[in-house]
Amino acid sequence: MRLFVINLILALIWVSVTGNASLLNLGFGFVLALLALGVVREQIGGAGYFMRGRNVLSLLILFLKELALSAWGVARLVLRRDMNLKPGIFAFPLTVDRDFEIVLLANMITLTPGTLSVDVSEDRKTLYVHAVDCSDPEGTVRSIADGFERKIMEAFR
Repeated sequence: MRLFVINLILALIWVSVTGNASLLNLGFGFVLALLALGVVREQIGGAGYFMRGRNVLSLLILFLKELALSAWGVARLVLRRDMNLKPGIFAFPLTVDRDFEIVLLANMITLTPGTLSVDVSEDRKTLYVHAVDCSDPEGTVRSIADGFERKIMEAFR
């Protein structure tokens, strides 16, 4: 967290030195400061900061990929002639236990076409998910656990 604040301060210094307070310039300054901190990461003990950034980027890329694949899959389901769907709700056993991680996972599932997070159990060990096609709930559970949940744990622990 300390390095993020330093990165942000350096980006703000960049904005003030250049005299251009646009969002694009702030983003450029942030990336420039990130590169500068990357050069001296051993001296300031910041290897974890850069690893976390890489893991968050990996999670974002996975989400965008799943978003595109799910949108394509739902479009194919809707355009099929027979539309033999088996909608249903399945229980997803949670490995993540922090509130932020559970909310992030639930939102990623909800934003992915064809699935919707319905509820979290009182003990916060189970997430109930509605799927447009619930013909293989075990496969869907495995896919979420090996995808979103694993990447969330890598990025935020």
